[in-house]
Amino acid sequence: MLSPTPVILFCVLLLYVPVAIVFTVTSTFMTTTIDANENSKTLIVHELHSAKDHQKIGVESTVAPLLPPRPPDDDELLFHMASKVDPKPSPATSPKKLAFMFLTTVPLPFAPLWELYFNQTSKNLFNIYINADPSRRYNPPFSGVFAQRRIPSTPACRFTPALALAARRLLARALLHDPSNAMFALLSPSCIPLHSFNFTYKTLIGSNKSFIEILNNERWAYGRWAARGDDAMLPEVKLEDHRIGSQFWVLTRKHARLVVRDRSIWSKFKLPCVRWYTCYPEENYFPTLLSMQDPQGCVPATLTHVDWKGQHDGHPRTYKASEVGRELILSLRKDRPRYGDDGINGSDSSVTQQHDPFLFARKFSFDSIQPLMRIANDVIFKD
Repeated sequence: MLSPTPVILFCVLLLYVPVAIVFTVTSTFMTTTIDANENSKTLIVHELHSAKDHQKIGVESTVAPLLPPRPPDDDELLFHMASKVDPKPSPATSPKKLAFMFLTTVPLPFAPLWELYFNQTSKNLFNIYINADPSRRYNPPFSGVFAQRRIPSTPACRFTPALALAARRLLARALLHDPSNAMFALLSPSCIPLHSFNFTYKTLIGSNKSFIEILNNERWAYGRWAARGDDAMLPEVKLEDHRIGSQFWVLTRKHARLVVRDRSIWSKFKLPCVRWYTCYPEENYFPTLLSMQDPQGCVPATLTHVDWKGQHDGHPRTYKASEVGRELILSLRKDRPRYGDDGINGSDSSVTQQHDPFLFARKFSFDSIQPLMRIANDVIFKD
């Protein structure tokens, strides 16, 4: 057989180089569907490319490729992708949705109550996301409306940045998963609804502001600010800018995107604490960030009722099963939220006159599920 001459080899090379280039460019738009956790069913979120890119490869602009598995310590890609989403819910012709984000380390004890709550309405009006500690066993497993709603998670514990990081992860996943998510509510496993879904939906979708407690000049403010060291928060977060608030809030899509875009303020709150007993990033990071970035876009109050008068060891009062009844639910509804005391929501008179309804309440003992179910339709879901 004749050996190929240099001229022939050169011609073959010229023939295949364009093909290689086309294959390389095309392959960058291809993705492979892979479960992020082979041992448990988890929610995989989407990477949103531009409609122009989708049209190039013949895919509808509403279809998004899946996010590949993410190592536990690789959050930068996730937050970068989420920071690029449209700050307004889309498309405009679709109904806006509420994103319910549960941050838990235990099976959801009030799942039957929430199941009734979500079954009152169309599935097109809400999404559910669960950050569950992967180091724990969940028995019973998440089922019903909670099935396959877990996001890839890492262990979360108090006195560390882990709880705040888990909330940021929930926001990022919810932003990427559905462009119709308009309001994002963070909830604990000990939370219950105080109203019907329809009442909650109308209250939140009718607002263009976030509901987040933002408190200034609390007596333990310096200890919280200096938990990482006396000057560790400087220069990004001065003591006078530091805020305290409830861990549980409802954010607008605009503010959810602001949180996942933030690098500067988070770079301070993610530092390990040297004084663990004053380390509560989940109660300081979010109110501090929003107070510094967009105070006028916030109602400085939480819509999750909690009773700190009966606190014990850093935890609020827990309502026992024997206390659950019509009177308790109605009294929680009547209470007025505590509003920020630094006037960011307008004049003092406007804050004094404001009375937004509590939509959720905590903490309830896990054995309260039976009395709660007995009054669900006649009291809790009756507005």
